[in-house]
Amino acid sequence: MRSPDSGSEMEEIFSALRFAADKHRSQFRKGEEVSPYINHPIEVAELLVRVGGVTDASLLQAAILHDTLEDTETTAHELDAAFGPAVRRLVEEVSDDKSLPKAERKRLQIEHSPGLSTAARQIKIADKICNVRDVTSKPPRDWPMTRRVEYLAWAERVVAACRGVNPKLEEEFDEVLAEAQVRLATERPV
Repeated sequence: MRSPDSGSEMEEIFSALRFAADKHRSQFRKGEEVSPYINHPIEVAELLVRVGGVTDASLLQAAILHDTLEDTETTAHELDAAFGPAVRRLVEEVSDDKSLPKAERKRLQIEHSPGLSTAARQIKIADKICNVRDVTSKPPRDWPMTRRVEYLAWAERVVAACRGVNPKLEEEFDEVLAEAQVRLATERPV
């Protein structure tokens, strides 16, 4: 694995940040805070480094870019031209096919996760950690408690299918999920 120690690798990571910030510039997270969307991919990449000990520059670029194919007008060709085939393939691995119905996309995430590369599974785990935190502490206004609880159960199934790649990330997910389950259980109306 490459480490972003050299200047050129740091430039590659910042290039991915600039690209993702531009592509997500008019998007916001669904939570009540309505925070800029770019905060999410930054959080995913930061979690990979801080908790997961990830130093691979291509993996970190892909983490920063992980939602560009799904949620923006970015094409695979653009990613390939800007970041190379390895990063493009990794982003493609973690991207849902938005032409499919939501329920089918969610089912396929569980089904396909065991066959993903080690790098892609780490991105998936970090993404689910961030999303579980958001669904718990700053959920979308229109998400009833049942949807939040269902999201936690689904995220747990996705991560279960990704296990065996980064024990520290997996442990972090388990802790975040347990805290989320307790918090949502105490918020439920009696």
